[in-house]
Amino acid sequence: MNIAAKPPLTIRLCGPRGFCAGVDRAIQIVVLALKSYGAPVYVRHEIVHNRYVVEGLEAKGAVFVEELDEIPEEHRAQPVVFSAHGVPKSVPEDASARNLFYLDATCPLVSKVHKQAMRHNKLGRHVVLIGHAGHPEVIGTMGQLPEGTVSLIETVEDADVYQPADPDNLGYVTQTTLSVDDTAGVIARLQERFPNLTAPAADSICYATTNRQEVVKQAAPGCDLFIIVGAPNSSNSKRLVEVALRAGAKKSLLVQRASELDWDEIGPISTLGLSAGASAPEVIVNEIIEAFRARFDARVELAETVQENEHFLVNRELRSIELTHEDMAWVNG
Repeated sequence: MNIAAKPPLTIRLCGPRGFCAGVDRAIQIVVLALKSYGAPVYVRHEIVHNRYVVEGLEAKGAVFVEELDEIPEEHRAQPVVFSAHGVPKSVPEDASARNLFYLDATCPLVSKVHKQAMRHNKLGRHVVLIGHAGHPEVIGTMGQLPEGTVSLIETVEDADVYQPADPDNLGYVTQTTLSVDDTAGVIARLQERFPNLTAPAADSICYATTNRQEVVKQAAPGCDLFIIVGAPNSSNSKRLVEVALRAGAKKSLLVQRASELDWDEIGPISTLGLSAGASAPEVIVNEIIEAFRARFDARVELAETVQENEHFLVNRELRSIELTHEDMAWVNG
C-alpha cells in the first residue's frame, strides 16, 4: 500500500513510559550476574512481569524457578536472584539455610514500603496493607511481619466492612503499583472510619506509577483507542488501561506484542494513545508504532509531563562489572 492510500493517524506517545528505575535495575542485575558468574543464573519467580523480558533472559542463560528447592545440588554455587517485587523474609532465610548465594533485586521503593510497614509494627500499630491479594509484592510485604499483624484491604467495600481489634491503633501502607485515584478513595474511607489511622512517612505508590498514570490522564481525552504495552499479570499496566478509559479514551487495550493487535477490532481510528507499563521494554513500544505505520500514515506526537532521571545502583557484588549499551539493546533498542 502506498503512503497516499493510508489513512492519517496521530499517535500520542506518552512520556514517561516503560521501564522504571527499579525494573531497569532488576534486569541489569540478572544480565550482570550472567556476565560475572556465567550461566545458569537462577531467578525466583518472574524477575519482572513481562514475558518478552523473561524469555530474553532465558535465552541468555537465566533459569526461572518458583521455589528454591528446584535449584539442583550441582548449581548451588550459582547465584539466585530475587525478583523486583520483593520476597517474604522467609525466602532469604531459606536461601541462607541452603547455603545459596543470592542477589536481591527488590525495587528500593518496594523495600521502602517494607520498612514503613515494619515501623508501624514496631510502634505497636496493626498494619493495614492496601493492595491486590496474591500479587507478589503484597505477598512480600505481608511476609515482612508476623502472621496476624497485617490486614489486606483491596477496595472501598473492604474498607466499609473492616473490623480491627483496636480501631485507634492502625497504620497503613500500599502496594506501589496501584491506581492513584482508587487508592485515594480507599484511604479516605479508612480515615473516615478510623480517624487515628496513621499514614506512612512517605507515599507508598511509587513515582513511576504516579507519573505514568498522570501522563495517560492528560493524553487520553479525544483518543479513539489507547494502547498500553504490558503483561496481563502486571498490576501497574492494568491500572493504566483503567486510567485511560476513565480519562476519556473511547477504548483501551492491554497488548504484549504487535502480533496481538486485532486490526478488525481496532477499525478506523484517527487518534491513538500509546504508553507502556513499568515492566514493558521500549523495543516493543517501537514494534507497536511500526505496526501502525504499516497501515496508517502515522505522525507521532510526544505527550510528556515530566522527565525521570532516577537511577538505582545494582548490588555491590556486581558494580565492578561493565554494563554496555549492547548488553541492554535487546530491551532498550
